[in-house]
Amino acid sequence: MNIMTTSLPGVLIIEPRVFSDERGFFKETFSQKRYCEQAGITLPFVQDNYSRSGRHVLRGLHFQRTRPQGKLISVTRGTIFDVAVDIKPESDTFGHYVGVELSEGNHRQLWLPPGYAHGFCVLSEEADLSYKCTDYYHPNDEGGLAWNCPQLAIAWPIRQPRLSPKDNSHPGLEQFQRPSQRDRP
Repeated sequence: MNIMTTSLPGVLIIEPRVFSDERGFFKETFSQKRYCEQAGITLPFVQDNYSRSGRHVLRGLHFQRTRPQGKLISVTRGTIFDVAVDIKPESDTFGHYVGVELSEGNHRQLWLPPGYAHGFCVLSEEADLSYKCTDYYHPNDEGGLAWNCPQLAIAWPIRQPRLSPKDNSHPGLEQFQRPSQRDRP
């Protein structure tokens, strides 16, 4: 397993070992012991999700306000551009993002610890995602961040995404109050 750090604290790109031959391939997508020892992922996963989206669909940027979820994201079919945004106002990387291509061909996974907003756009005809979560989904706790927030300036690889009405109406980064420098110890 290859672990790559990113510019955001705790956000990792994981490349599982893939065993391929003329019959196809095998890979282990999660092992609690291995992911704890090699990637430092110690939080328990309590919910698995699976989604399918068509070309140029953009989902996100989503988060839970008081019960943040860590997510281990994998693509089982197709290709996506996956994004993590630091939404912790006290963080030195507040408002920064990491974007990475995940696909069935590169087998990469993205680990987002709790405290990040998450979104993705589909680059292939369709894409299937599976992701493990460290907390349950709570509809009354969900929040969203505008995919096109000028303060974030995310370099999405598509120009005209297909959005849900809810994802098209999220507020920008201004919804988070960042403490001023004088308020810091």
